[in-house]
Amino acid sequence: MVDVGSKPMSDRRAVASVQVCMAPATLTRIRDGQLDKGDVLQVARLAGVMAAKQTATLIPLCHPLPLDAVTVDFEFLDDSRLGIVTEARVTARTGVEMEALTAASVAALTVYDMCKSVDRAMEITALRLEKKSGGKSGEFVRDG
Repeated sequence: MVDVGSKPMSDRRAVASVQVCMAPATLTRIRDGQLDKGDVLQVARLAGVMAAKQTATLIPLCHPLPLDAVTVDFEFLDDSRLGIVTEARVTARTGVEMEALTAASVAALTVYDMCKSVDRAMEITALRLEKKSGGKSGEFVRDG
C-alpha cells in the first residue's frame, strides 16, 4: 500500500456512474416492480452501499476507509437503459474513487442478477468516474 500517513486529512468526494442496457420489457418490469426476486432498485441500492464499505477487501492495496456517506441513485435514461450514479464521501488521507466505482459496479451486477431470468442479454457499460474532489490533486470533473 502507498504510505498516506503524512498526508493531511481532507474532505473527499467521488461520483461514479454505470449503465445497464436491457430489453425495454425488462426495464418496464423493473419500473413496475414485476420481478420475482423483489424490488430491483432497492436491493441494488443496498448492494452498492454494502460493496462500497467492502472495497478494501475486494481491491488489493486499497486503503480501508471510514466512509461518511454512500448514495446509490437510479435514472431511467430511455426505454432500454438504466443509469446508476453513486457517490462516496469521507474525511481521510486518501480518496474515495474506488469506493464510488465499486458501489456502481456491484449495484449494476445486482440489477443483472435480479433480472437475468427474463433477460440474459443485458449489458453493463460505461463504468466511469464522473468527478472527485479533495486531496492534493484537487478537483476532477469529466468533460461532457
